[in-house]
Formats: sequence, C-alpha cells, structure tokens
Amino acid sequence: MSLRHAVLGLLAESPASGYDLMKLFNASLASVWPATQSQVYGELGKLTTAGLVEVAAHGPRGRKEYAITEDGLTELRHWLTDIEPSGPQRHDGLLRVFFLGIVTPLEAQTYLLHQAERAARARAELEHLDETTEWDDEMISVYGRIALEYGLRISAMQEEWARWAADEVTSAKARKASELARGQHKGQGPHAEGSAGEGE
Repeated sequence: MSLRHAVLGLLAESPASGYDLMKLFNASLASVWPATQSQVYGELGKLTTAGLVEVAAHGPRGRKEYAITEDGLTELRHWLTDIEPSGPQRHDGLLRVFFLGIVTPLEAQTYLLHQAERAARARAELEHLDETTEWDDEMISVYGRIALEYGLRISAMQEEWARWAADEVTSAKARKASELARGQHKGQGPHAEGSAGEGE
C-alpha cells in the first residue's frame, strides 16, 4: 500500500496534476519506491474514488489538479505513526553469499568485489544527485535530503563490507569449508576437477 501513501504524501505538500505529480515522483521518490506512470495515475483514480483525494481544479485539455482531503490526511498520518514498516525481507545478493563455497575462492572473491563496485557506483550517483539538486525549505526537499543520507551511508557500508568479505573468502577457514563443500560434488560440475586449488 506504500504507493498509495507516497501519492498522498506528495499531495499533502501541495495540489498537483497527474503530470506534475509524476514529475515530482520521479525527482524525489522513485529511487526508494519506483512506480510507472500507469501505476501512479491508477492510484490517483483509486484515491479519488475512496475520498482520500479530490479534483480541486480543472484546466485546459482536460487537465485536473488533485488535492488531498481531510480523510486523506488522516490516512497518511495513520500510516506514518501507526503502521510498522515492512522493510526488505529478501536480498538476492546476500542469499548467494551463503553458498559461495560451491565456487572457487577466486570466483567468490570476484563476485564480492563486483558487489563492492556496484555499491561504489550507487554512492557516486547519490553524491552527484546531492550536488546537483537545489535543496530548498519545502517538506519533500528537507526530508528527501534526510532519506538521501541513508542511501549515502548504506552504500558506503555495503562497499566496505563487500571488500572485507572478499578478503575473508580467501582465508584458510573459508578455503577449507569451500573444499569440503565442493569435494562432495567432485566430478559433477564444470568447476569440480582441480577446483580445490584454484585461486590459491
């Protein structure tokens, strides 16, 4: 239901047409809650039907400006204060780390260094966004900058962890665990023959 509340949150700052709302959405929220134009417009329709949003003005060529209603504000406040965030419960990249002993230490290290590079690129993109955005005193700008700081810090942590993990998978303990795991499947895969000594 967070897309619903994202739209309500944007309209809580100021009324907007569907077009303007989509532009604002892409400029502020898309990095944490991506949505297509059809999804946003569809949500606007549902919110209007539910009485949480209303058409406040009509413009040329069928343009409609939407505004949040009192019921919409009540719903937004309820979501902000009473509903526990679900948070990410699945992480495909981290799930793979549990099973890196199946591949060679060199392959495991390469995978982790790739994750470090991805995190570094993500941080660079966020730093560029921070430097090029004209932060003002509006709600979305002030609190958007706070949300951006989360991305900066988490990407820095992810890069640091991945580089540490890349060293760990070449340790004697990790090599031994990997050799035991791969030894159980000797002759069954493309890395089976001679793989215990690869990357040493």
